[in-house]
Amino acid sequence: MTTTMEYHNPVLLHPTVDGLNIKPDGIYVDVTFGGGGHSKEILKRLGPNGKLFAFDQDEDALANALPDERFTLINDNFRFIKRFLRFHGIKSVDGILADLGVSSHQFDVPERGFSTRFDADLDMRMSQKNDLNAYRVVNEYDEANLRRVFLDYGELKNAPVLSRTIIEARENHPIKTTDELKDVLAKFLPERVRNKILAQIYQAIRIEVNQEMDVLKEFIEQSLEILNPGGRFSVISYHSLEDRLVKRFIKNGMFEGEPERDFYGNFSVPFKTIGKLIVPDDAEIKMNNRARSAKLRIAEKI
Repeated sequence: MTTTMEYHNPVLLHPTVDGLNIKPDGIYVDVTFGGGGHSKEILKRLGPNGKLFAFDQDEDALANALPDERFTLINDNFRFIKRFLRFHGIKSVDGILADLGVSSHQFDVPERGFSTRFDADLDMRMSQKNDLNAYRVVNEYDEANLRRVFLDYGELKNAPVLSRTIIEARENHPIKTTDELKDVLAKFLPERVRNKILAQIYQAIRIEVNQEMDVLKEFIEQSLEILNPGGRFSVISYHSLEDRLVKRFIKNGMFEGEPERDFYGNFSVPFKTIGKLIVPDDAEIKMNNRARSAKLRIAEKI
């Protein structure tokens, strides 16, 4: 059984929760529960009639459920936010918080296969219920699909040669572990940039396994539908792919293209940006290395 002690401090705790502008009797959602740090802070600010719903698809997080009658933890993917809230009789909410990416806990458990530090089976599933895992991506995807994954999600310019090398290596025997994958790609991992390139390779495979970009798009679109006017959206992202989607949707209400303008040249957008982009200070980064790439954006539904 996992305890909360194994979960690190939540990133940008106060700015993220401050951004929700919490009303004591409001209804809020924390879609990335993890160790429960953000949720605890939200509950502190809610009155007796407030409600907090939290999502986490990782079964390890269930051990951290909070004993509070205002709190409900849903063990599923936040791409289903609207469906599960409806199930609980909730059609609209006052604020939604998301701390995207992999939790520190998932990185710290070697057998999950997320960390470049440990050898492990190729897994990388955020939910153990998923059929698709890193082993299947590495050993079953054709060359074109592998190239797409490395290019789109790892932003690796040498995606074609990485893909070809994996295809050739697995003709001899399956690539079963993270160390075997590192050995196969060793010639593309010069010492001075080894960790950076490995992080990009792992990120690419992990995003594919967990369909993170599709999940994020579905979640953002549903968030807009269920937020009350004046409701807040507080989102921490950790890489440019996530941040770009969040930023574009807050600005335009769409992921691609531009919104249509009216006769006067104005276009209506669903959100207004609250404050500037927030990043952690040096003290927080020193305390929690995971915070170093965090970017917080806050928006209010118009």
